[in-house]
Amino acid sequence: MRKIIILAVALLAGLTAYAAEKSVRLSVATGGTAGVYYPLGGGMAAVLSKYVPEIEATAEVTGGSVDNLKLVGTGKADFGFSMADSSFDALTGTGKFKDKIPVRALMVLYPQPLVIATIEGTGINLVADLKGKRVSTGAPGSGTEVMSLRLLEAYGMDPNKDVTRERLSLAESVNALKDKKIDALMWSGGVPTAGLTDLASTPGVKMKLLDLSIATDAMNKKYGNIYLKGVIPANTYPGVDKDSVNVVVWNILVANEKMSDKIAYDVVKTLFEKKPELVAVHKDAMQISLDTQKGNSPIPFHPGALKYFAEKNIKVK
Repeated sequence: MRKIIILAVALLAGLTAYAAEKSVRLSVATGGTAGVYYPLGGGMAAVLSKYVPEIEATAEVTGGSVDNLKLVGTGKADFGFSMADSSFDALTGTGKFKDKIPVRALMVLYPQPLVIATIEGTGINLVADLKGKRVSTGAPGSGTEVMSLRLLEAYGMDPNKDVTRERLSLAESVNALKDKKIDALMWSGGVPTAGLTDLASTPGVKMKLLDLSIATDAMNKKYGNIYLKGVIPANTYPGVDKDSVNVVVWNILVANEKMSDKIAYDVVKTLFEKKPELVAVHKDAMQISLDTQKGNSPIPFHPGALKYFAEKNIKVK
């Protein structure tokens, strides 16, 4: 009996110590399972839980950037992924946001393109060919939807009149395109994106990515210098044997300004120092760099992040 009591006390003490260690629960708002946010967010959660004694982090499936910013604003998520344009809208209370959200940048992540994907047989070769077609512009609450509507406007199209617009997630869009229920999909995400790889690898399907070379200047003229011109190299996706020019926006890891300086510092420090483990999850993490923190976030950085950058002699606003 004495041994049993001692064992029980030891076990209880161990559980109590673990509970004390994991005193901070963090929720990471990511995106859909077919994109990059979700697996990379899962990698971040695992790294933080592994290396920061008091943190237990979990990744949550969401609609994407807009949803993530709203979740961070209401405290339902502690931090999350967002595209730079949606982050600025949240800070200023414009676009999809009725009220201003006190959002702050933890770190600039990686640039990602907006692409328009279609398949042979739809008759779509140029953006202008989308008129009168069935097009998925991204899920409600996603940064893809925000960017897609702006791109269509840049090409002189009314998104609500010139195309039959479907608001589908990437996984839903890919399946709909395979089944010929839509003619094209628009998607902003890391490269490669699993959903597009799946589409391009489907037997009997030849995926095409449209040229978006004129969009960047028109979008920046209306919305500020947020967008860049980028290229997805040939053979990134199976059967796509030509480079494709697209519009690029930076991804940002965002948090509420109320996040404690210590937690923000620990998150940023750990993710930078354990970058190889993130790269093992998705190669877009290779692009996370201290050098890209300056000038690529349209929203202010959190003081905890600034503390880490100062230690590394990186000056950002």
